[in-house]
Amino acid sequence: MVQGPSRSRHVHLDLTDEQKILQNTVREFAQAEVNPPAREIDEPCRFPLETFRKAAELGLTGVAFPDEYGGAGFDHVAYTIVIEEISRVCASTGAILSVQNSLFCDPIHRFGTEEQKQRFLVPFLRGEKIGCFALTEPQAGSNASALTTKAVLQGDRYVINGTKAWITNGGVADACIAFVNTQPEKGEKGITALVIEKGTPGFAVGKEEKKLGISATACVELSFSECEVPAANRLGQEGEGYKVALATLDGGRIGIAAQAVGIARACLEDSLAYAKERQAFGQRIADIQAIQAKLADMATELDAARLLVWKAASMRDRGERHSAEAATAKLFASDVAVRAARECVQIFGGYGYLRDYPAERHYRDAKITEIYEGTSEIMQLVIAGQMLESAT
Repeated sequence: MVQGPSRSRHVHLDLTDEQKILQNTVREFAQAEVNPPAREIDEPCRFPLETFRKAAELGLTGVAFPDEYGGAGFDHVAYTIVIEEISRVCASTGAILSVQNSLFCDPIHRFGTEEQKQRFLVPFLRGEKIGCFALTEPQAGSNASALTTKAVLQGDRYVINGTKAWITNGGVADACIAFVNTQPEKGEKGITALVIEKGTPGFAVGKEEKKLGISATACVELSFSECEVPAANRLGQEGEGYKVALATLDGGRIGIAAQAVGIARACLEDSLAYAKERQAFGQRIADIQAIQAKLADMATELDAARLLVWKAASMRDRGERHSAEAATAKLFASDVAVRAARECVQIFGGYGYLRDYPAERHYRDAKITEIYEGTSEIMQLVIAGQMLESAT
């Protein structure tokens, strides 16, 4: 235990017995059920519904939620372990589970009424239904306060018009949490969160986007045209949507950082295995000093990234403010994943450029971790902003 000058900080560098059992269980599940179809779902951009259902049976669609609502009852450190293990073999599946846990179920659990939890949390934690998070718009990505999707309250219903872009899980989701502008003149204080169910008249799902990586995530555009949603589906109070979004993204960024760690670990482990087999200049390339240096740097950065993820998750478990720590973990881990993927391709050489080998998929999958749920540049602003705030 390390105690700081202002408040105690409990830093656990080892996992609990329960977390280790979970890690081994999920690792075995990932190798047996998630890894085999990973390449098959990548190129045709096919959502792994069967794998998702199997993950749900294991409790992976509601890891850090109380069992009274159908959750698995673990903490957020355990959740990062799950996302890392799944992402190590399939980044698409890791992203899908991250959205289900962090971006859909978490805000329902934190901000929903008891009635909303029974309708929109219980079946989603059990994996009986799939959720998505609709914040981004074609002209409002990093600047989330500039939403143009509008909702007008008419009686006991909101009438929604607008478009959301790049919505992971959107193509298969049974419901989405959509952030809409109910009072544009108030800026970010005019944003409201609404839960919108699939099949609601005026709610349309667009074509699936063809992306560089994480191809199987059912990423689509969602549009609303005179779409009527009951006011009872509002999450929190009117005008509190921006607060809901920011609070949700703190947890989401921890999940994406864990995904980046999983991708980086895949790069390291695959590179190490290949380097021990590949012969060049009469020896294994693993015995070449330049290759050893790459492997050592990858291993060092991977461990550092994982510890940052665990730190942020531990702070969340203790109920401490963790916006800067989540941003730090995501900023560093995503950078580590991209560098590890580049070195992985380099170690594989020409084979790293072929789709028959895992290196090129890691390379494609890694890049998105620097972009979604807050770009690296936005993470720097979050970190610097909190530093400046603390210094005043």
